[in-house]
Amino acid sequence: MEKFEDIRYPIGHFVFPDQITTLHIQQWIQDLETLPERLEETINGFTNAKLDTPYREGGWTVRQLIHHIADSHHHSYTRFKWALTEDSPVIKAYEEKAWSNLFDAKQAPVALSLLYIKALHAKLVYLLKGLSEDQILRYYIHPENKVKVSVAENMGKYAWHGNHHLAHIQNLVAKKGW
Repeated sequence: MEKFEDIRYPIGHFVFPDQITTLHIQQWIQDLETLPERLEETINGFTNAKLDTPYREGGWTVRQLIHHIADSHHHSYTRFKWALTEDSPVIKAYEEKAWSNLFDAKQAPVALSLLYIKALHAKLVYLLKGLSEDQILRYYIHPENKVKVSVAENMGKYAWHGNHHLAHIQNLVAKKGW
């Protein structure tokens, strides 16, 4: 029997390396660049019934996960821009659970968010590939814990975030035999 923690965190929790290398940056950018295609491939041919299946008991549906990725990565993109253009900005957090319970997250066609993720990630990857070493060290401050989050750390977090939710969907596909 799977442990609840393994179902919630199928690829583990995000761990930011003590020493960031060029290989980390390249891998994170590649993960962000390929996420839209990997998501589309994973849910290709899903019916509404499959899209409305929770990845775990009490968890979000596949539809909510896709819309959540779009919403979350939209916020991330804005955070990158703030960190790159302002001096240690305090970002605005958002209530992701409340957003995922809104009408659009529960019922809108996933094609809307898939198209958005594809366009957003194309812009994001273009931006990230052009950053200097100094820009990668810039940061924002998260209001909940007053922690500095560097552009590099944000790259890693959102590469992990996309892979994390993709793994939720892939595990559901494997479990259901879809």
